Amino acid sequence: MADEPKTHAPETPAVPAVAAKPAAAKPAAILDNDTKLAGRTTSPAARVAKEAPAGEDDSSPLMGRRGWMGLAWGAFTAANAGCLAATGRFMFPNVLNEPPTQFTVGFPADYGVGVDERFKDTRGVWIVRTENDYAHEVPGFYALFSICTHLGCTPNWLSAENKFKCPCHGSGFRPTGINFEGPAPRPLERTRIALAEDGQILIDKGVKFQEELGAWTNPDSFLPL
Repeated sequence: MADEPKTHAPETPAVPAVAAKPAAAKPAAILDNDTKLAGRTTSPAARVAKEAPAGEDDSSPLMGRRGWMGLAWGAFTAANAGCLAATGRFMFPNVLNEPPTQFTVGFPADYGVGVDERFKDTRGVWIVRTENDYAHEVPGFYALFSICTHLGCTPNWLSAENKFKCPCHGSGFRPTGINFEGPAPRPLERTRIALAEDGQILIDKGVKFQEELGAWTNPDSFLPL
């Protein structure tokens, strides 16, 4: 067999290699900035995320957990302090705030017949000297509370009209304390009156005598001369 002629594939012409261009070198200033920014984020969102404290578990935009805890403890402490102050005030009352119920108002010779208003504002009583008492029918002294028996206002003594007159609702009382006009439902009240050891008139506002109960006949409601 005759040898067949050999066929050869056409050879691809060689492409000349193109030499890679070397990367342009960055200026030293840019390299320095790259070094400084390595591992850092520069976007606004990234900065906020980076600045947020790690492990923060409070979603309140106004106050953190520590703030709320401090506020709660402050309120608790203030409440306890208020309770302790009230307890102390109850256990140790300031007795100086209450005026004494017993006091002297001078000697009998210091008074003339009629209504004396010297102790109306400071002690809340009128001292009355009479030549013939409504209940005891003898001369002497009695003391009236300067409190209207209607709603507790303070009546005025009208010497020209010889009566007590309440400015609130118009109740009127005679010098004896008996009510005779206006809405007052009963007479003025008397206090205990006596002579102290030094001879002065002693008033005791801790004891009251009401005429409608027949208490004006009690010896302690009148000081005879």
